[in-house]
Amino acid sequence: MPSLPPTPADPDVLHPMPGQPRVVLLKPLVSSPLIEVGDFSYYDDPEDATAFETRNVLYHYGPEKLVIGKFCALGTGVRFLMNGANHRMDGPSTFPFPTMGGSWAEHFDLLTGLPSRGDTVVGSDVWFGHGTTVMPGVRIGHGAIVAAGAVVTRDVPDYGIVGGNPAQLIRTRYDAADIDRLLRLTWWDWPLDHLTRHIPTVMSGTVDALEAAAPTGTATG
Repeated sequence: MPSLPPTPADPDVLHPMPGQPRVVLLKPLVSSPLIEVGDFSYYDDPEDATAFETRNVLYHYGPEKLVIGKFCALGTGVRFLMNGANHRMDGPSTFPFPTMGGSWAEHFDLLTGLPSRGDTVVGSDVWFGHGTTVMPGVRIGHGAIVAAGAVVTRDVPDYGIVGGNPAQLIRTRYDAADIDRLLRLTWWDWPLDHLTRHIPTVMSGTVDALEAAAPTGTATG
């Protein structure tokens, strides 16, 4: 088997896996100014991964943004519900009459200014299992894992593992001291050439080994 070239992967290639159109890198795919995605975050869907913006980011009428960090893995059916899904709940009916048009549209002010939790923000190195749902305004920390089928209604801490409906914290992947070290190391921001040389450590090493592999000048203390 011929050896692979020593060059890093390309974050701007739409389909990074040859022969697998079901996998797309999101950064070169998305066009909405309301969606920001970091390098190498990908979505996997056997039906139409390239329709991520319309099939997986729902009710996105703005101005709230969806921000996804680097190196995130999104399984099939991951959906982000944005603030446009909100309805009034302070009156007898929750039905959005003005959106139906006609003379009802003159009451559109009844739909403006609905409460908002702000942007939905996902850190780097987050793994989303199959069929997870993220509610508006949720913040998911770096290194988190969201179990398949989870409905995330509240913020997820860095390196937390959550599951269920509504999603609950199952445990954290590391203790508080190591999480603090990992957040200072921010391996996802390492230069690609340096990261490429240390892939085994990033994937299967200890926090000590990762700290030893960090580029010169990385804050660790």
